[in-house]
Amino acid sequence: MSDTTTTTTTAAPPAAAPPPVRIVLADDQPLVRTALRIVIAETEDLTVVGEASDGAEAVRLAEETAADVVVMDLRMPGTDGIEATRRITAGRTGARVVVLTTFDDDDNVYGALHAGASGFLVKDMAVDAILAAVRVVAAGDALIAPGVTGRLIKEFTRRPREGRDASPTGPTAAARRLAERITEREQEVLTLVGRGLSNTEIAERLHISLGTVKTYVTRLLAKLEARDRVQLVILAYEAGLVSTG
Repeated sequence: MSDTTTTTTTAAPPAAAPPPVRIVLADDQPLVRTALRIVIAETEDLTVVGEASDGAEAVRLAEETAADVVVMDLRMPGTDGIEATRRITAGRTGARVVVLTTFDDDDNVYGALHAGASGFLVKDMAVDAILAAVRVVAAGDALIAPGVTGRLIKEFTRRPREGRDASPTGPTAAARRLAERITEREQEVLTLVGRGLSNTEIAERLHISLGTVKTYVTRLLAKLEARDRVQLVILAYEAGLVSTG
């Protein structure tokens, strides 16, 4: 007579869903904040933890609520969106900033780039696209609205900047030195990033896998000490790899 052993297996509990992205809405127009708040309330992965009507309040709420992302208007009374973005990105909260503005009417969007914004969106974008951009930025990447990149970079390269060569649109010496630190293939990838191509489009253009593109982008971020994809785009223009034309 043989002994039999019965083994009981217990199914592993399902993995807990990650906590929702914590968002602060900063806009001096209550209707804009209300519209975004209503839409965000219908999502499971995003939540509004604060609303600000000026930049100073946005900075305070970013700190007090431990926000992941601040959706920031630029033109607000008192402390404007650019200064608020600078304070938030320079702080220790780790909050990232998505600028949501009417780009055609707001030349100050240029300053938000230097202040550390990780996203540049326009208010006439579809709400779903805005929420998708918030998710991208919260995940550590950066995003510039289609149609904004070229104009933003053209404005950036047009303005004089410390360290720039005699030609106001020429590559800076610092950018050239950084470009010299990367391989020929990395330079190809950086050029395509500067042209606004997505990782998938770069993979198709260079006939390499998507994973390989992601590896190259990660290396570029490390080698060039860039915070995110936005800075890579700017560097590509400053280094002369992409023409503003």
